[in-house]
Amino acid sequence: MSSIEFPDRRYLITVGELADRLRDVTLIDLRPAEDFAVGHIPGSTHVDIYGVSLNDSAEAPLNSFLAIFRVLFGSRGVRADRPVVIYDHESGERASRAVWLLAVLGHPDVRLLDGGTEAWTRAGHKLARLEIAPPPIDPVQAPPTPPPFRGDMNLDFLATRFDVERAIDDPGSVIVDVRRESEYRGTEKRARRAGTIPGTVHLFWRDHLDEHGAFRKPDEIRALYEAKGITPDKTVIPLCHGGYRSASTFIALKSLGCPQVRNYVSAWGEWGNREDTRIVIPPA
Repeated sequence: MSSIEFPDRRYLITVGELADRLRDVTLIDLRPAEDFAVGHIPGSTHVDIYGVSLNDSAEAPLNSFLAIFRVLFGSRGVRADRPVVIYDHESGERASRAVWLLAVLGHPDVRLLDGGTEAWTRAGHKLARLEIAPPPIDPVQAPPTPPPFRGDMNLDFLATRFDVERAIDDPGSVIVDVRRESEYRGTEKRARRAGTIPGTVHLFWRDHLDEHGAFRKPDEIRALYEAKGITPDKTVIPLCHGGYRSASTFIALKSLGCPQVRNYVSAWGEWGNREDTRIVIPPA
């Protein structure tokens, strides 16, 4: 897999590496529940965080948002003293967002399975079916709920709207819009206002994935970003619509060794729905 060549691999794991340490990690499937039921990597638990979004990145709602994920991940047995591997059907946006969120929450060893279940089965490994639905929980005899995950927060891994506003006029920062071209140019409207943030560069998030949905070779990814002026000496703030696609960009850039990458937590779902944010329509 190409990920073995990345200078910083703290957020990636290959199929071969996972197969060797399957019993030693907490394995979480981020795909839709029906996909998990049909076939998942043995030993996985499932969680779907697709509907949990944040539309106001001010301090109070942000803290509440992060508290939800401490509970969600804790309920799946996530602990700081045990490595976590998260996967999707590819190196996808759902799993990327979960990896980024756990990194923000302070987990010291959380990784994305590069290529997801597609890479797992291509390597000859089997998926397990969920044959029987779990029995209903008896509230009297139910086991205690695992505690919320606790870690030393890495808030430097995320950006709020206040950070983004400061970055617009900061020559040491670059904002990367990773949405579709139609979203970036304002022809596809998914919020009250369409367009992009002044000064952003556009680079579609899937451009750093290969035809199988795994990360491309590091030199290829580095060339993509450097061609847009996205270099390790800058603070890079990727954004999409809800922090999913941009989380994949966060992992790509961190894996290349970029020290300052801050995923915009509320993304266009916040920025494009406010009246006090600066928005431009890029020229055709």
